[in-house]
Amino acid sequence: MTDLPELAIAGAAGRMGRELLAGAAARGFAVTGATEAPASDAVGKPLSDLSMGSPGSVSVVTDPVAAAADAKVWIDFTSPAATLVALEALRHTPVSGVVIGTTGFSENELEAVERAADNFAIVKAGNFSLGVAMLCALVETAAARLGPEWDIEVQETHHRRKVDAPSGTALMVGEAAAKGRGTPLETLRAAPYDGPESPREEGQIGFSVRRAGGVVGEHEALFGSEKELLRLSHTALDRAVFVDGALQAAQWVSGKAPGLYSMTDVLDL
Repeated sequence: MTDLPELAIAGAAGRMGRELLAGAAARGFAVTGATEAPASDAVGKPLSDLSMGSPGSVSVVTDPVAAAADAKVWIDFTSPAATLVALEALRHTPVSGVVIGTTGFSENELEAVERAADNFAIVKAGNFSLGVAMLCALVETAAARLGPEWDIEVQETHHRRKVDAPSGTALMVGEAAAKGRGTPLETLRAAPYDGPESPREEGQIGFSVRRAGGVVGEHEALFGSEKELLRLSHTALDRAVFVDGALQAAQWVSGKAPGLYSMTDVLDL
């Protein structure tokens, strides 16, 4: 398929990296480069060792510049520090589009991503599933239509190995609710309820986090008044939903003007 951009994938030996390699091969994308951390056993190995159908002629390297030498789009689901290093290095490559699924950025790191969007078309999302994009759209609408007397609580559950909390997706849901209320999330976000006196303040958005087993991802936005409850939720049953969205974003972002985009843009919601 001639309309699919060449890809370079960061963190190729990780769980998401291997899923991306498999998904790219199944959909006809050409993966022309891939990276891993210097300590990874995958460095120097062909991509075919990581995923069936991936090219044996392409080996895993540590240098983003070398990995992206023949790519148009960079896909990155690694760590904030690694993603920022890659964004700086990609300025010396032909890459014009970037798909970022990395979560856990600090405010300063997010500002660095925004600055990088002066040079690249970047699709950044805490979650790339179609269902989550629809969830956020519904949450924004509900928050806009229901008054401040309706409490909003965001709950998320993930596997025990997830480090950042709340998850990037939970923050996406919270940001959608805050947008519906017309106020930045940092203004409305409630501190964790903990201690003998932890009252809930009207209008705030609360978050709760659970970590257990191998849960791929569960998210719920709870709207509550004194007389009724409204629950909007999403459950990921297979990590492939993130791969589908990321590859759709990769195809969409190729050739776009520099800027910071979201899955709302990709899906035209």
